[in-house]
Amino acid sequence: MVERARDFYRELSRRRTVRDFSDRPIPEEVLRHCLMAAGTAPSGAHRQPWHFVVVRDQTCKRRIREAAEVEEREFYEHRAPPEWLEALAPLGTDAAKPFLEIAPCLIAIFVERYGRLPDGRHVQNYYVTESVGIATGFLIAALHHAGLASLTHTPSPMGFLNEILDRPTNERPFLLLVVGYPGEGARVPDLERKALDAFVTWQ
Repeated sequence: MVERARDFYRELSRRRTVRDFSDRPIPEEVLRHCLMAAGTAPSGAHRQPWHFVVVRDQTCKRRIREAAEVEEREFYEHRAPPEWLEALAPLGTDAAKPFLEIAPCLIAIFVERYGRLPDGRHVQNYYVTESVGIATGFLIAALHHAGLASLTHTPSPMGFLNEILDRPTNERPFLLLVVGYPGEGARVPDLERKALDAFVTWQ
């Protein structure tokens, strides 16, 4: 057990967020199994209040990029407080998001605020944000385990995803996950993670 735990930690410790992607396609079977892994996550009352939209169509990716960059420009130029921009500065991010068009796959993750029965009645979902967050974590880990890189992208607001992807009103965009292989010469920041004792208390 110790060896398996150590090996899993070492594998995940090598994960890095990537912003430079190759357009190399991803085998569908790889994506299927990673999404099935995400679907094993625990959820409130086992309602599984998530929906994943896999976007590979180039025209659709371009529309998402254009809409996201509108919100990103507004964020960087008007909405973001100086402290936030200062925190982002070492990462070198700005309003341009070419990876949304270059990466072979975008996975739009939606929260199902309530379920719908076949007869049209609504069913209450519970702990939806927590449940979808856990499923997203499972997905990121599965993609890394499969040899893929990912980037979490959260333009705000994200309502344009409902329109572009034709999602119903009971779903709210949670996160846009950019997935693919690192581009040639891709670089990542040299970041240090907190030591265990900095974020764990043993009672």
